[in-house]
Amino acid sequence: MERFFDRKSLFVIAGPCVIESREIVLETAKALKDISKKLALPIIFKSSYDKANRTSVNSYRGVGMENGLTILSEVRSTFDLPIITDVHSAQEVKLAAEVVDVLQIPAFLCRQTDLILAAANRGKIVNIKKGQFLAPWDVKNIVDKFVSTGNTRLFITERGTMFGYNNLVVDFRAIPIMRSFGYPVLLDITHSVQLPGGLGTASSGQREFAPVLARAAAAVGIDGLFMEVHPKPDKALCDGPNMLELNKLEDILITIIAIHKIAK
Repeated sequence: MERFFDRKSLFVIAGPCVIESREIVLETAKALKDISKKLALPIIFKSSYDKANRTSVNSYRGVGMENGLTILSEVRSTFDLPIITDVHSAQEVKLAAEVVDVLQIPAFLCRQTDLILAAANRGKIVNIKKGQFLAPWDVKNIVDKFVSTGNTRLFITERGTMFGYNNLVVDFRAIPIMRSFGYPVLLDITHSVQLPGGLGTASSGQREFAPVLARAAAAVGIDGLFMEVHPKPDKALCDGPNMLELNKLEDILITIIAIHKIAK
């Protein structure tokens, strides 16, 4: 896992937004493993057992922690892919850390001190997603909280900044600013094209712009990319409008890798 901290080689976090079924998760994981081998690209598999922050009370949240961790454990053992999933409370951290390689703190929880400290104290890699409401320099306070535990295995993920109502914008100045704190920085190219609450009772999105952001990030000098992918995103139960189509991912990544090599 230490290869993810060399800050020279590009890596990717990818997978469905939320676990809808074992079949979709395994299908996606197999495709990602094949892409990883073909392109010599390290990939961490991502999916959530629960999406606690949804627009509507009726929105699909996932299969639950017990079932979700069982499925993620199967992905890990079957495809030899590192696993990342969201945790929403200090109580969830212990159980999730027994299964996954990387713990993820969602953007809206990025300033929750108890959650940050609980995740850091497990000794795992932790990916903290920068809140849509934060300036990039404010992330230094999050970093200081995390490393106060002695754990320095930290990723920071940019996922867009609130831009008026129901919109986000990516300020690429944030990438070098946050990289200056000394830890790998990723860009979440799919949540950055989300239109929060854009459908009234659900978020909308503009997935066609996700590859554009990815190319820009590679040119700027990103350490990694976060992206949600799905075999049939238009039928997905969560974040479909901004997820990438799985069968188009390889071509997108080929271009990004080429740009990243030139930038480095």
